[in-house]
Amino acid sequence: MSPLVTIYLLWLVWIMSWIVAAMWCNPTIKRAGLTRELLYRALVLAGYLFLFGLISTRYDMIYRFWRTPTGALGWVMVALVAIGFSFCWWARIHLGPLWSSGITRKSSHHVIATGPYAVVRHPIYTGITLAALATAVAHGAPTSFLGAALMTTGWYIKARLEERFLREELGPEAYDAYARRVPMLVPFVRWPT
Repeated sequence: MSPLVTIYLLWLVWIMSWIVAAMWCNPTIKRAGLTRELLYRALVLAGYLFLFGLISTRYDMIYRFWRTPTGALGWVMVALVAIGFSFCWWARIHLGPLWSSGITRKSSHHVIATGPYAVVRHPIYTGITLAALATAVAHGAPTSFLGAALMTTGWYIKARLEERFLREELGPEAYDAYARRVPMLVPFVRWPT
């Protein structure tokens, strides 16, 4: 099996397992609302479509940055995708029933600041972004990099919305101290909160 096929299988397994795990969460008390979520959802969806070549140009096969790596570089990309999804799952399990696919407040909601949430405030988005970037490198097409960039932008927008929503719902004192200590998406990289 080639590295690229292995990467696609890792994505498929992750998506299917994520859908099944969506049943394990606390009841929702309040939602941010679909209109607030529309932009990031559209960017993430477009990102997936470009990343996997479901939207491509006729030049994608001709003007690749490089051929799809089959040797060591290809397997390094497989490892990075697996690490990204492992980080996602560590965060998902650590978050437990407070997880939601949308921007919501769950019953018993509180700030989680341990485990992967002590490394970055949004480890699920960090893991997906790592997997997307490694997939783009393995694919080598310009549209794959566009897809990874769109997804990353979408996850960044969602993270900012979540933080604003949590400050409103839980109070700034509950979230701001955590946000000052822990980077948003990239370990050890501090951006203004």
